[in-house]
Amino acid sequence: MPSTADMNETELASLLCSRLCHDLLSPIGAMNNGLELLADETDPEMRARCIELLSDSARASANKLKFFRLAFGAAGGFGDKVDVSEPRQLIEGLVADKPRVEMQWHVPSAMLAKPAVKVLLNLALIGLDGLVRGGQLIIAAEEQDGTCEIAVNATGPKVVIDESLAAALQGDIRGAVLSPRTAPAFMIERIARSHGGTIQLAAAPESLVIGAMLRV
Repeated sequence: MPSTADMNETELASLLCSRLCHDLLSPIGAMNNGLELLADETDPEMRARCIELLSDSARASANKLKFFRLAFGAAGGFGDKVDVSEPRQLIEGLVADKPRVEMQWHVPSAMLAKPAVKVLLNLALIGLDGLVRGGQLIIAAEEQDGTCEIAVNATGPKVVIDESLAAALQGDIRGAVLSPRTAPAFMIERIARSHGGTIQLAAAPESLVIGAMLRV
């Protein structure tokens, strides 16, 4: 993998696409398996179960596609701001597939700048991925006087964050090994830095707190 020092936009886009494909592989693969089972199954109860599994996998795939469309892509309308209800619904869609995770949302602002929304979504994804045994995902953000402050707190029995991912978040070019897993962290560190801001984190076995500040 290329280092952060020589990473160009094309390579970053390629890694982000790889991350998207990786996350979609499981639910789409489950849909394919469900269709194969459904084609051979004659028992009405088992067919109903197959259809239920297909529905769950289709919903999970759609939720992830919608999330990544705004988190990595150019969704969110033509304006400079995004209604906060949109990122909230996108995060809730991912949390819905993790029954052991409870989400709390503390965003009083009605609208947030697009760069801030991308940072918020990706930090929420990192926090959610870290809750390997469930827990709470607390998301807070506020935009005021041209500055947006974002905080994501993941707490649970075991919270993990890859060292390279943490290094990428903080712009540590020596400690970050870029891969599809760490590319989103590198992307949002770039976004924060380009808007005169920073990303900081504090990690413990049962807690992960990530904060970001951007001038928007």
